[in-house]
Amino acid sequence: MPRKNIDITVPDLSGKRAVVTGASDGMGLGMAARLAAAGAEVMMAVRNRRKGEAAIAKIRQSAPGADVSLRDLDLSSLDSVAALGETLRVEGRPIHILINNAGVMTPPDRQTTTDGFELQFGSNHLGHFALVAHLLPLLKAGRARVTSQVSIAARRGAINWDDLNWERSYDGMSAYSQSKIAFGLFGLELERRSTTHGWGITSNLSHPGVAPTNLLAARPELGRVEETPGRRLIRALSTRGVLLGTVETAKLPALMAATDPTSKPGALYGPRGLGQLGGPPAEQRVYAPLRSAADAQRIWRVSEQLTAATFPTN
Repeated sequence: MPRKNIDITVPDLSGKRAVVTGASDGMGLGMAARLAAAGAEVMMAVRNRRKGEAAIAKIRQSAPGADVSLRDLDLSSLDSVAALGETLRVEGRPIHILINNAGVMTPPDRQTTTDGFELQFGSNHLGHFALVAHLLPLLKAGRARVTSQVSIAARRGAINWDDLNWERSYDGMSAYSQSKIAFGLFGLELERRSTTHGWGITSNLSHPGVAPTNLLAARPELGRVEETPGRRLIRALSTRGVLLGTVETAKLPALMAATDPTSKPGALYGPRGLGQLGGPPAEQRVYAPLRSAADAQRIWRVSEQLTAATFPTN
C-alpha cells in the first residue's frame, strides 16, 4: 500500500538564527535543511566535521542559497560544550531557535563520557543541559524557542537516583530511558524557570516516534559493528508503511514544536498514529515520568552540580 505523504508547513524564518545539534545526518540533517529552506541562518552543531561538511553540501544542492554553517560540538565532553558556548557568545548574535536533537542509544556495554558520566546520561542530558546554560544569554536575547528531543522510551522507566551513572548494574535500555526522562524533565523545568524569572524563552518537547534512524545503526565507536536486529525490523516495517514512521516523518514533531506559531510552551509533540509510533505530528499528553515538578527540580540541581554549569535566578 502506498504510504500517504505526511508533511507540515514551516513558516518563513527569515532573520532567525537557529542551532541544531546532531545535524550531520538523519533527522537532524532533515531539520537543518527545512529550517534553512525557510530562510533561517542555521548553525549545525556536529561531532564529526567530515560528515557535517557532506551534510552542508547536500543541503546546498537542494537550496543553493541556504545560510548554513558548521559548529564543532561533542556532547560527551563538557569542555567541547563550553567551547561552543564561548564561541557563540563572542559572536554575540541572538539565537531564536535551538533544537536539542543529538543523542546516543544503547551501546552494548557501559561506556563513559570524557568527564566520566555514563555515556547516554552524559551526552543526551548533561551535555545539552550545559549547552543551554552556556547559550542562555543568546537565547534570552532572541526570545528563543528551545525544543528538546526525547523518546517514547521516556513513557516508562525512572531516574536511577541511587546510581545515576549505572556503575553498579548497567542496563543499556534502562539507562537510555533515564537519559530521556532526565532530559524531558529538564525541558519542562526550563519552561517553568523562564516564566518565573522572565527569561523570555519558551521550552517544549518532541519525540520522533519509531523510525529507522541512525540511533540503532552500526556505530563502531560504541562497540556496535552492525545495525541492531531491531533496526532491521523497524526498517522493514517502515518501508512497507506498517505503523512506523520514516526518517522524513520522524523529524516533523521537532520542527512543529520549534517553529509552528501555535505550538505551546511546556507541551510534548510527537506522531499521532497508533501507539505514537508514526503518523502526522500533534500535541500529546506529557508522559507520566515527566510530570513531577519535584523530580524536575531535583534533576536540575543535580545537573548543575555535575556539570558546574549554572543558571541565573533572576
